[in-house]
Amino acid sequence: MTQLATIPSTKNFALPAEELTYSGSVSCPGCGAALAMRYALKALGNKTIVVIPACCWSIIAGPFPYSSLKVPIYHTAFETAASLSSGIRAALDVQGDTETTVLAWAGDGGTFDIGFQALSGAVERNDDFIYTCYDNEAYMNTGIQRSSATPWMAWTTTTPVEHPKDEPKKDMVAIMAAHRIPYTATATLAYPEDFIAKFKKAKSIRGAKFIHVLSPCPPGWKAEASDSIRLTRLAVQSKVFPLYEIENGERYTITVWPKKFVPVEEYLKLQGRFRHLTAENIQAIQERVDREWEKLVKKAEGNESADA
Repeated sequence: MTQLATIPSTKNFALPAEELTYSGSVSCPGCGAALAMRYALKALGNKTIVVIPACCWSIIAGPFPYSSLKVPIYHTAFETAASLSSGIRAALDVQGDTETTVLAWAGDGGTFDIGFQALSGAVERNDDFIYTCYDNEAYMNTGIQRSSATPWMAWTTTTPVEHPKDEPKKDMVAIMAAHRIPYTATATLAYPEDFIAKFKKAKSIRGAKFIHVLSPCPPGWKAEASDSIRLTRLAVQSKVFPLYEIENGERYTITVWPKKFVPVEEYLKLQGRFRHLTAENIQAIQERVDREWEKLVKKAEGNESADA
């Protein structure tokens, strides 16, 4: 298995120079969502309109007339990021503007749960915009409540240690792929070359695009702010969050193959939200991660066999 040819090597990679986010936002120290937006706008450029529903980023962006972004922002209701993005895209098309990228930017609560209806409808229509879920695995902005993106056995304020979440995390990437949209991908902060390449690729494709970004939240994950990049690297190395893309709902490509794999315990132990786990719990998580990884590898290998 080889890496995707369009992903530049780390050795020669440099972030695009243009800065489209201002310094001094109100994001928490170590906020993954703030850095993810910086990466995304570096990839997409200044001809971008950002749609933000109720989420952490609706605070980070700042109240009108202030903004932490150098591109237009539309704030919208919790459930309407995708539908508003569809409307903006339609308005731009009427004006003959095919250059401006519409970027919906929502958390997991507004994507996996509250905004799912609008998102499903928009991608089923194959509306031409990029939908990004910066996934911090709970409703962090309103007090760390559980979402359907919260991992199995994780602590939140609504799934306390005595009653941790006993359902697995919803597989949102598979759900988007089932809509047969042109492009679906995962990305995260420790691999900026992969992140930038995927956003640039999404920009070049007409139709609906969905990018799932793992985005650490130090307060919600009960982790050190200085560990955010380390956590995303361990998520990939432990196979908890593989980096891959899906084209047209069926062609799977693993874009980053870790040079070494680490046990899931290395990832879990840095997060206080998993501190209550037993050895049996950790083993169960390891077994589930291994099964899901093998399924992903078989899908990617199936593409190679078809091309041979």
